[in-house]
Amino acid sequence: MTKQDRDLTSLIGSRICHDLISPLGAIGNGVELLQLSGMGDSPEMALIAESVTNANLRIRFFRVAFGAATDGQSLSEKEIRAVLAPGADGRKIAIDWQPVGDLPRPEVKLAFLALQCFESALPWGGHVTVSRNDGHWKMEAVADRLNAYADLWGLLSASNSDLDVPPAQVHFALILPELQHQNRTAVTKITEQSISLSF
Repeated sequence: MTKQDRDLTSLIGSRICHDLISPLGAIGNGVELLQLSGMGDSPEMALIAESVTNANLRIRFFRVAFGAATDGQSLSEKEIRAVLAPGADGRKIAIDWQPVGDLPRPEVKLAFLALQCFESALPWGGHVTVSRNDGHWKMEAVADRLNAYADLWGLLSASNSDLDVPPAQVHFALILPELQHQNRTAVTKITEQSISLSF
């Protein structure tokens, strides 16, 4: 993947997320108005409200993971923690986000892409710890059961044009170009019940 391909990929991601946020926000406002008027007190309306909230959080996550991240941009700790809040967007993994303060957006983009990889590896749930020390990131997932595809995790350190990456796992293929752009390398270690990643 060339630098131009990477830039186009992130710009497309930003555009899609940007265009989806507005209608989702409008739906959320409509549901809130119905609830305030007393017309929205039903299990069906509660389900719609929850779904809209989850969709908004997922889009915000995707905007960071797949969107453009320019050098010099940053993300606030408050925004990061809001997107990664426990139980948000229906995710099954618990995320212990330890970095504090505002962080460079490109670094958070890498971390969010990696979190997608961990989600893929932990479909039955698990716990992921994220730490950062002097610009170096370490992420570790622990679960009773893992669904770790070694070939896909191998894409974090070496490209493999022969590997057919399904759309649901595209995040694995996007990390290496972003690592190269940031002059970083990834080191992964996979055991029966854990996966660690540092970059």
